[in-house]
Amino acid sequence: MLHLYNKISESASRIITREYSTSFSLGILFLGKGIRQPVYSIYGFVRLADEIVDSFHGYDKHKLLNGFKKDTFQAIEEGISINPVLQAFQQAVHRYDIDLQLVHTFFRSMEMDLETRSHDENSYREYVLGSAEVVGLMCLSVFVNGDRKAYEMLKPSAMKLGSAFQKVNFLRDLKADHSDLGRTYFPGVDPSHLNEIQKRKIEEEIEVEFQEAKEGIRLLPGCARRGVYLAYVYYYSLFKRICSLPAVRIKQERIRISNRRKFALMLQSLVKNQFNQL
Repeated sequence: MLHLYNKISESASRIITREYSTSFSLGILFLGKGIRQPVYSIYGFVRLADEIVDSFHGYDKHKLLNGFKKDTFQAIEEGISINPVLQAFQQAVHRYDIDLQLVHTFFRSMEMDLETRSHDENSYREYVLGSAEVVGLMCLSVFVNGDRKAYEMLKPSAMKLGSAFQKVNFLRDLKADHSDLGRTYFPGVDPSHLNEIQKRKIEEEIEVEFQEAKEGIRLLPGCARRGVYLAYVYYYSLFKRICSLPAVRIKQERIRISNRRKFALMLQSLVKNQFNQL
C-alpha cells in the first residue's frame, strides 16, 4: 500500500505544478520521462512554502512556515511523511542526493519574506539565492543524476537561470508585491515611482543572466535540455515583452504572454532543439 501512497503523493505535486504554472508545467512535459516526476516534486514543495508566506493571510504565517520547515527535515531524516507533498519531495532528495544546505537556504529566503519589507544589495542577493538559485540547483541535481563533475560545471549557469526567472517575476509582479504584500525587492527602487532609468538598469542585469544561463542549457544532458530550454524561451519572451513597455505599465498591471504566443514559442523551441540551434 505504500506504493499507492507514493503514487498519490507524486500526483499531488503534479497537480500543484499544473494549477500554479502553465509555463513550468509545459517545460516539465518536455523533459525526459524519467526525470519529470522529481522536478514536479521539487516544484510542489517550493510552491507550498511560497503559498504560506504569500497567501495565508489571517493566519500565523511564522508558525505555519516553521512547522512546514520542521516537517520537511523530519521527512527527509525519516524517509516518510504524512504530507503527500513532503513525501514526494523527500524521495527526490534521497534519490538524487540533493544537498540539504540548499533546502536550508531556501527556507531562509521564505523567512525573509515574513521579516523584510525592502532589501539592500546584500539582502537582495541573499533572497534571490535562496528563493531561486538554489531551486535551480535542486533541479540540476536531478538532471545530472549524480554526476558531480557535470553538476559543478553547470552550477553557475543553473544559478543564473534561476536568478533571471526570479527577477522577471519581480518585474511582472511589481504592483502586487508592493500593493498587496508590502514588499520591495529591487534595492533603492520605490515600485510606485519606478522610472525608465531604473527599469532599464534592472533589465540589463537580467539580460546578462539570461545569456550566461543559455550557455549552460546547451551543455545539459539530452533528457533535460529540451524542457529547460522551453522554460527559458517562455520566460525570455515575457522578459522582452516587459522590456518593450514603459515603466508606468509595469507599475499598473501584471504583464503576460498569451497562450497562443506560448504555443508558437513551444514549436519554435522544439525546432531549434531538434536542429541543435540553441
